[in-house]
Amino acid sequence: MSMMLSQIQTGVVHKPPRIVIYGVHGVGKTSLAAGAPDPILIQTEDGADEIGVARFPLAKTLDDVYMQIGELVTEDHGFRTVIFDSADWAEKLVWEATCEDNGWKSIEAPGFGKGYVEAENTWKKVLEGFDALRAKGMCVIILAHCEVKRFDDPTNDGYDRYQIAVHKRASETLQEWADAVLFLNWRTMVQEKDQGMGRKITKGKGNGQRILYTEERPAAIAKNRYGMPDKIDLPNNPTQTWGALAQHLPFFA
Repeated sequence: MSMMLSQIQTGVVHKPPRIVIYGVHGVGKTSLAAGAPDPILIQTEDGADEIGVARFPLAKTLDDVYMQIGELVTEDHGFRTVIFDSADWAEKLVWEATCEDNGWKSIEAPGFGKGYVEAENTWKKVLEGFDALRAKGMCVIILAHCEVKRFDDPTNDGYDRYQIAVHKRASETLQEWADAVLFLNWRTMVQEKDQGMGRKITKGKGNGQRILYTEERPAAIAKNRYGMPDKIDLPNNPTQTWGALAQHLPFFA
């Protein structure tokens, strides 16, 4: 038998998931991720102190991020999940490192979008580090804020939708890398009230319920490789939200 034929693999292998969770401010992204097994936080922004999850000191440069990833790769520890909070704050560090490596004053300096192309390569180096952690058996969760941007659909009229709040090239890189890109938002109910004289007012109301969207829709980008339902209702109790997601992740099932 040839060398290649002897290395053919069969059967399903459930590897640790690589997840991007993005959403509106204060919706509970960090609390959701913190429920994952034995988490450690690599933070590029403040805000996790109240949650109490184990965390490295705030990373102020991309070298800090590389060093913290490297510690988890090379040292013995009991952590099983790494949380990166957040991609949009980390993007500033990515741009700074890219500019320093190339002698640019700003990411716009080289013109014609060349700075963002080079920054994409820097992002890929960061993701290679997270892949090394995944190879060590760790689940990787990257958190991000969202922004509303117009999407020019070539098959239809353009429309606004929620997207990851990073540069387009970085967003595409994260989406391609991840096994699941999930959008977290509040459940909104629309009520129409008759004001008389033919006037009607439409108002949005919420009850604190949160929804995790797992498949792309006109309102938001999302995807998953696990056959999840298109949306997952999360419990109001923050300590129970991870379980609602984990039941759809084969690695944890």
